[in-house]
Amino acid sequence: MRCASIAVLLLVLQGCSADGNAGIFGGDGGPANGGSGALATGGSGATGGGAQGSGGAPVGGGAGAGGATSSTGGVAGGNGNGGASSGGASSGGASSDTGGVSSNGGGSGTGGSSGGSGGTSGGTWWKPAKNATFYWDLQNAPPDNTRNVGAYDIDGWGNSAQEVSTLHALGIKVVCYMDAGTYEPERPDSGDFPASLKGANVQGWPGELWLDVRQSGPNYAKLQSIMQARFEVCHQKGFDAVEPDNLDSYENDPGFNTTAADQLAYNEWLATTVHGLGMAIFQKNDLDQVQTLQPYFDGILDEECNKYSECDALAPYTAAGKPAWDAEYTEDGETTGKFCDADVKANIAGALFNLDLDGSLFQPCPNDVGMFN
Repeated sequence: MRCASIAVLLLVLQGCSADGNAGIFGGDGGPANGGSGALATGGSGATGGGAQGSGGAPVGGGAGAGGATSSTGGVAGGNGNGGASSGGASSGGASSDTGGVSSNGGGSGTGGSSGGSGGTSGGTWWKPAKNATFYWDLQNAPPDNTRNVGAYDIDGWGNSAQEVSTLHALGIKVVCYMDAGTYEPERPDSGDFPASLKGANVQGWPGELWLDVRQSGPNYAKLQSIMQARFEVCHQKGFDAVEPDNLDSYENDPGFNTTAADQLAYNEWLATTVHGLGMAIFQKNDLDQVQTLQPYFDGILDEECNKYSECDALAPYTAAGKPAWDAEYTEDGETTGKFCDADVKANIAGALFNLDLDGSLFQPCPNDVGMFN
């Protein structure tokens, strides 16, 4: 999360945190409050109450982490910080672990080649193409479905299985945003985090806390259980991939003696777990360990690699034939004229957004246009 966006605009001003990971209230996240988003096998649609969060629409009340919804579960609720309320989720909207995605009439996903991209062998999740194009909207549920790209990265809590199905019918792959490195107090499953997992404040974002990702921590198994449940929400809604945010606590001041090795092990576990559910996974943050992490992930999403002169760090992905996506922000003075030539030359799909990631600004570079996935 370089400049992530959490829709708590009524509480804090947008900006960048001291660790360089900007946004509103610390992650790019979605709706909040209420119970869990874990779904029963075969179920569709998330539950869990809440408002606010840059993921857009809140969802109706739900069960605690690990709690199941009915097989015809649905998303409902009012608008969340400007995001439209999401419609009821279609029943049976679940992705299979063979890579094919189906959700109440939605288009089927590509099976993918055999062999996992790091840590998991024999998997058949979506293997995004090197030239895959992307659009990023973490506020609206549903988002504007008319963008001419091959993949949408949208909030996993706020968007319904029906929205995923709609995008699939358009030939678009769908990436599920989920926070994996920080605690946000108004997420649907926030009540499931024990106090011992919560660390120091994420500077600049009141209420957001770093999580203890150390394998030696007192509640690491609980953290794994919570994250597994979150990814199952993505799986049951039919998402093709996951974008786990805030994977760089060791580079900040998390309140724990977290090492690079701790972060590496956790990030690799995330990738293996997501692959085990039949979905691809994109690296976010932790560029210092990109060489080691690249084999485990299927692509990378970076924020402002041009602004911070770190686009060279994405080269291991492009060299491996995997997509590298770059989001630059207009609030930091960026324009497509400043970075698109460099991104195109480096085989990075870049686009200009605003910090809110609310869909109001999307200016793609020439190589981030077209239905490529």
